[in-house]
This record gives sequence, C-alpha cells and structure tokens, in this order.
Amino acid sequence: MNIIKSIIVWLTVICFLIVLFPFTFIIWILVFPFDRERVIIHWILVYQGLIISRFIPMWKIDIDGREKAVRGTTYIIVANHQSLLDVLILSCLRYKFKWISKIENVKVPILGWYLKMADYIIVNRGNEESKAEMLEKSYRCLKRGISIMIFSEGTRSLTGGIGFFKRGAFQLALETGVTILPVVLDGTGSLLPKHGLILGSRSEVKIKVLDPVNPQSFGTDKPEELALKIQSLMTSELKELRNRKDCR
Repeated sequence: MNIIKSIIVWLTVICFLIVLFPFTFIIWILVFPFDRERVIIHWILVYQGLIISRFIPMWKIDIDGREKAVRGTTYIIVANHQSLLDVLILSCLRYKFKWISKIENVKVPILGWYLKMADYIIVNRGNEESKAEMLEKSYRCLKRGISIMIFSEGTRSLTGGIGFFKRGAFQLALETGVTILPVVLDGTGSLLPKHGLILGSRSEVKIKVLDPVNPQSFGTDKPEELALKIQSLMTSELKELRNRKDCR
C-alpha cells in the first residue's frame, strides 16, 4: 500500500513542478534585470513548496516558534537534516533566505534549474576550493543583510538523531556576528528515510524554531566549540520533542 501511495505522491509532485516551471521561468526572465538578489524567485519557490507540503495528506505539519525570527533581521539559520523532504517541509516557515545546497542537487532536472534561478549557494563538499567559495558567497550575503539556511550536518541522518555539526556556519557567525537561528525538525526521517523513495505511513512532522543565539554568548571564538554547543542545544530539544510526543 505504501508503494502505491508513494507513486501517487511522487507523480503528483513531479507533475506540479513541471506545470509550474514555465510560469516560474517566465517570471525569472521578467524580473531578472532588477531583482538582483532573486528574492521574487525565492518567494515563488517557497509558496510552491508550501502548497505541496500542505496538500499532501500523508503528513501533518506542526510549527512552533516561527515568530522568533524577527522580520528584517539577518540570521544564519541552522537546521538538522533527516530526509529528502526537509527542504520542502521547511518552506512552511516562510522565511527569506538563501539555501546552501550540495552540488549534486544541481544535476537534478527542474530542482537544479530552480537552484540556479534563485541564485542559491552551491557547494561541492569534497572540494576545498568550493567550500572556501561557499563561505565567501555566504559572507557577502550576510553582509548585505541576506539570511542563509544550512544543514550543518552536511548530510541526512541515518538514525533520525542529530549528527556531527560541521564548522562552516559557525565560522561565519563568529566572523560576522550574525545571530544563529536554530531550527529543530523531526518526523521526516520516518516518513522518508535516507536512501529510500518509499514513503512511510502517515506521520506528524514537527518544526520548532528555537530562541535566536548570539554567537558570542557561549564565550568562545572557536567555530568547532560553537558548533558543538549548538549541536548539543538542538539535540536536547529534539529529545524533548520526542518525549512530549511519547507522553500523549
């Protein structure tokens, strides 16, 4: 039964994207001369993701703390990563930012075109020069008042827990003084595990936005130490979310 449901969902998503791509492409061409930050395209993609997320009945999405991100404030948004669905689900936050995406996504038809049209930041995780370029582009975005969104684990979790956080986002936070906005996500890993395309049974997906964190508040100037502290904070919150769910 899950196979049949999965086929229906994937076909629905693919058809939706194919139908809307020409519209998005035309808008991109029209606004290209004056929308230098590609904000309009970002919002189009956000609302496309929101529509898909809200109209697929296989999950219930619960968001807590969305208001903690103050409009007009620049953030380094750090989220944990459980599933291929996370990018879609996080559209429900309706935040303005630039994604930092791995280069493999650029090779995916339509998805890769969208990434380029929105001028998101691409990184080849196995290439040191590419990682340095990603940090430089992110630094310039933050200095221009543009938030960035990053999965600090760098890859999807196999266990559903929060893995080791890489230092990049926290190096940027310390260098720029930009506030970190931790976002804890749970439920997508059981719905669509890593290396799988078969959706599980109906799942409750939880997004919790934690209090913004001043990178200086932990009293360290070392990115590795700051990464560990934010990782520990988010791990504790994930555990608490699951304890609450078990108590229902």
